[in-house]
Amino acid sequence: MSAQPGGDRVRRFLLEGHPVRGQLVQLESSWAAMREHAHYPEPVRDLLGEAMAAAVLLASTLKFEGSLALQMQGDGAVGLLVAQCTHDFRVRGVARYDEARIAPDFAVLTGRGRIAVTIESVERGAPYQGIVPLAGNSLAECIDGYFATSEQLPTRVRLAADAQRAAGLLVQHLPGAEVDAVWERTCERATGVHGQELLYDSCEALARRVGAGDDVRLFAGSPVAFECRCSRERVLGVLRALGEEEVQGVLREQGKVTVTCDFCHRPYVFDAIDVTQVFGPPAVPVTDRIN
Repeated sequence: MSAQPGGDRVRRFLLEGHPVRGQLVQLESSWAAMREHAHYPEPVRDLLGEAMAAAVLLASTLKFEGSLALQMQGDGAVGLLVAQCTHDFRVRGVARYDEARIAPDFAVLTGRGRIAVTIESVERGAPYQGIVPLAGNSLAECIDGYFATSEQLPTRVRLAADAQRAAGLLVQHLPGAEVDAVWERTCERATGVHGQELLYDSCEALARRVGAGDDVRLFAGSPVAFECRCSRERVLGVLRALGEEEVQGVLREQGKVTVTCDFCHRPYVFDAIDVTQVFGPPAVPVTDRIN
């Protein structure tokens, strides 16, 4: 299941003559499509939106075909959060949370734990994984820490999300060059971008603001779309793996079998006819008859 990308795009920009690059992403239709069958409390929703934007930004730095998964796991109200993005910017995400513990505070939401970034390549062998602790006052600060520790690249990230949009900004100093005043003022301007500006200002305006005083080249970018890998055929495979006895048991108890996708929360409902098509008619007990 996928949504048309519409205006959702990730766009790259450069500061001409300086070893500084950036990425901007704004998600709207893809963000709405991901939550079509799900309801998240506002703090969890916004954190998931930020993670979706962060996954796109991170994937935009890949130089090969593959996928990237951003996973946050801790002992806070949000025990697990996963955002995934492919090299061609198909995104999905999910969060698991304890509603009774939710508060609009990053430390309460995440608790103590870690962030893992897993990169898989179509052509290469084993996946690469970088792990950093959940340290900082926001997800953006944690991503900064990931780049400083795992990639050893000076990076500044800004993230924001609300009920309508999710967005992100990444500026990065290219390797092999000395950090100078241009990089310092670029970081300062990026840090000064507020959430509502990041969500609703145009990419052109944001790039000009971050690169003010420098010649900025903004590229057309690539469309981003929500895409979940679930399908009725895949769910049928899950039912077959569970086995006829267990599936028939659920059918007897509930009158139907419902399987909900972890990522898009789309429910797949199977009635007795569907189950019969998968396993055949249920076995009829054989009883001894006395003549």
